[in-house]
Amino acid sequence: MKAKLMVFIGQGEPMSLQEQTIPDLKSGEVLVKNLYTSICGSDLHTYCGLRQEKVPTVLGHEIVGEIISFSEDHPQTDHLGNKLNPGDRVTWSIFSSDPDSLMSKAGMPQKGERLFKYGHAQVTAEDALHGGLSTHCILKPGTAVLGISKEVPLPVAAIINCAVATVAGALRLAGTLKEKTILITGTGLLGMVCAAMCKDAGAKFIHVADINAQRLEQATGFGANETHLLADSAVKLPGGIDIAFDMSGSADAMENSLDTLATGGIAVWIGAVFNTRKVQIDAESVVRRLITIKGLHNYNFEDFVYAVDFINRNHQVFPFEKVVSKEFSLLETNEAFQYAVAHKPLRVGIHLNQQTDHTNG
Repeated sequence: MKAKLMVFIGQGEPMSLQEQTIPDLKSGEVLVKNLYTSICGSDLHTYCGLRQEKVPTVLGHEIVGEIISFSEDHPQTDHLGNKLNPGDRVTWSIFSSDPDSLMSKAGMPQKGERLFKYGHAQVTAEDALHGGLSTHCILKPGTAVLGISKEVPLPVAAIINCAVATVAGALRLAGTLKEKTILITGTGLLGMVCAAMCKDAGAKFIHVADINAQRLEQATGFGANETHLLADSAVKLPGGIDIAFDMSGSADAMENSLDTLATGGIAVWIGAVFNTRKVQIDAESVVRRLITIKGLHNYNFEDFVYAVDFINRNHQVFPFEKVVSKEFSLLETNEAFQYAVAHKPLRVGIHLNQQTDHTNG
């Protein structure tokens, strides 16, 4: 069997289509046919040179696929112990991790030893099928694989193992959301998902803030009760916030959201995954108001399970079908990245069984 993959070799260089023979599976591996991948912000950071990866590489980690085969010793069950069969639709964690490492045992497998991240690894002659911009992917031991209903549209299923699972981790850090007043700064996909998850978790009132008016309007469909356009210098963020989530990574946004917190409030920061200026904090105010600041990078397997369950229950409740604004085929990957950079939609999709592109909606 042959696999086709679009290989990235560096900023400013077009990705090229290559063919690789699919190798025999090693112990504990699963061969998956990729069905759909969406272009994440970290993919764009690599493409634009803002993030460095070892090249050549195959980008794309927001993936949904279909099982083709298992290694002989694989138990043929998913992360929860449910039976898996060839032809089943699955999603998987964006990393594989040593379950016996100290970080894994502490509930942080995303920081475990011998970590491997899909869509971020170097292509070698022996190991090339580990990204979304490929017709196939080989899942390594230590990867959480979960079955997903075929009723969930492919563009929605693809975002589960990155954006949705990461937000699930943010909610875990925040604790109980029921009857809480929430502020979310940043209305990229993380912010949209966060609003929906907070609504689903019983939040009393959800404020959303951004510099993009169109994004703010879209956020109302995902559960936001009130929006705040930060591009307007006269806008003042509300006070009395119980939990402030920052999905933007903006130092200004993180500083300003701390000021909105009520006594005992919690700030959860997940957007700051790129280099920016240092955040300035009034330590006395944090101490006197009993403020807690928590950070999260990626997620753990518990968060991933929550994310799959959330989408299975809510993919028709919130307008997730509008997250991907345009789709392309694998051969049109370069055009897809150019479109994403130029238009900055929430997501652009790569339909791996599609020959032409179309606009959703």
